[in-house]
Amino acid sequence: MRTLALAAAFLITTSPLAAQDRAEQTAAAALEAAPVWDGHNDVPIQLRSRFDNRINDFDFADTLDTATGDRAAMHTDLARLRTGKVGAQWWSVYVSASLPEPEAVQATIEQIDVTKRLIARYPDALQLALTADDVEQAMAAGRVASLLGMEGGHSIGSSLAVLRQMYDLGARYMTLTHGTTLSWADSATDAPKHGGLNAFGMDVVREMNRIGMLVDLSHVSEDAMHDALDVTGAPVIFSHSGARAMNGHLRNVPDSVLARLPQNGGIVMVVALPWYLTEDLRQHSANRAAEQARLEALLPGRPDEVEAQLAVWDAENRAPVSTISDMADHIDHVREVAGIDYIGIGGDYDGMPNGPVGMEDVTGYPALFVELARRGYLQEDLEKISSRNMMRVMRAAEAHAASQRSAAPIEHAVGVPRDGED
Repeated sequence: MRTLALAAAFLITTSPLAAQDRAEQTAAAALEAAPVWDGHNDVPIQLRSRFDNRINDFDFADTLDTATGDRAAMHTDLARLRTGKVGAQWWSVYVSASLPEPEAVQATIEQIDVTKRLIARYPDALQLALTADDVEQAMAAGRVASLLGMEGGHSIGSSLAVLRQMYDLGARYMTLTHGTTLSWADSATDAPKHGGLNAFGMDVVREMNRIGMLVDLSHVSEDAMHDALDVTGAPVIFSHSGARAMNGHLRNVPDSVLARLPQNGGIVMVVALPWYLTEDLRQHSANRAAEQARLEALLPGRPDEVEAQLAVWDAENRAPVSTISDMADHIDHVREVAGIDYIGIGGDYDGMPNGPVGMEDVTGYPALFVELARRGYLQEDLEKISSRNMMRVMRAAEAHAASQRSAAPIEHAVGVPRDGED
C-alpha cells in the first residue's frame, strides 16, 4: 500500500498540471518580492500624439476607451500596470529624430513636463523616482516608481550643457541614438558616418557617467555599442532590445556585445516587440514590403489595384504569430551568453502596435514569468530579471558618479560642428 501511495504521489507531483501550478506559484512569489522594473514605455508620446499633451481631462486609471478609428487603445493604464505586477517604469520622453535639433530639445522638455504632470496627478499610484533609493521606497509603498528616459541623442542638441540640464530636469537615461545617425553617433538602422562614436560621442558617454545618467545602447550600431563599452566607467543598459542570434534585426544585441556585459556589469532589458522577437515575422514583413514595391513598380498611378493585389497576397501569406515563448527564447539566449545577472525586461508598450500573443499589453508580464518558471528558472533568477538586476545597475551608476564628484564637467566650444570631431 505504501508503494502505491508513493507512486500516486509521484504521478501527481510530476503531472503537467502540477508542474504548471508550481510554475505559477514560483512566478507569483518572485513578482511579489520583486515587481517588474520595465525599461521602456512610450505613454508620453501617446499623450502628445493623441491629446496634444492636454491631459487635465485624461483618465490614466483606465485607457481601454482610447481606441479611435483604426488606432487601437493604449497598452498602459494604472489598472493594467497593477495587473501586470509593474513596480517601476522607465517612461520614455521620446520625440521624433526627424526634428531639427533645437526643436527636438524643446519637444523633449515638453515631454518631460507632461510626464511629470501625469505622475503628479496620481500620487497614490505613481511616484517620481530620481534615484535607486527612490525606486525602492516607491515600490515598498505600493506605488509605481516612475523614471524618465530620453530616447535618442537628438534630444540634447549636440550639447553637453543641455545633457546636464536634462539630468537636472529628471532624465536618468539617454539612448544614444534613435533610428537616425547623429553627428556624433551611428544608429543601427541608418547609414553609419563614424564607425561607431566619434570623439564628441565618447565625451557624451563620459559626461553621462560623471553625472550619473545611464547610457542606453538600444538603437545604436554594433560599432557604437563597442565604442561605448570601451569608454564607459559605469554599467550600460539596453532599455528595450532582443538578442540578434534569435532575430537578425540590427536593433538587437549581437553575441559579441552580450559577451562583454559581465565585465561591464550592464543589462539587456528584453523587448516585447514581435518584429524584434520572431524571425519568421521579420522575414514576412520584408517579403510583404518587397511585394508592395513590386506591385507599385508594375502598376504606377493605380493605387487601388495595388491595394487589391496586396490584399490577395496577404490572404495567401498569413503573418506568423509572435508568442510569449519567443520572448522567453531571447531571455534564454542572453542568459546563455551573458548570464542571469545581466537580463531585464523592456516591453516597449505604447511604442508598438501590439505585443506577443498573451502579452498584448502591460498585463502580460506574469504570463512571461510563468513561462520562465516552467523552463526551470528559480525564484531567485526571476527576481533578478524582474527588477533586482536593474536595481544593481542603477546603484552602480550612482556609485560611479559619486566617485567623480571632484571631476570638472567636460567642456566643448559652443556651436562646434560635431561631424568635425572624428
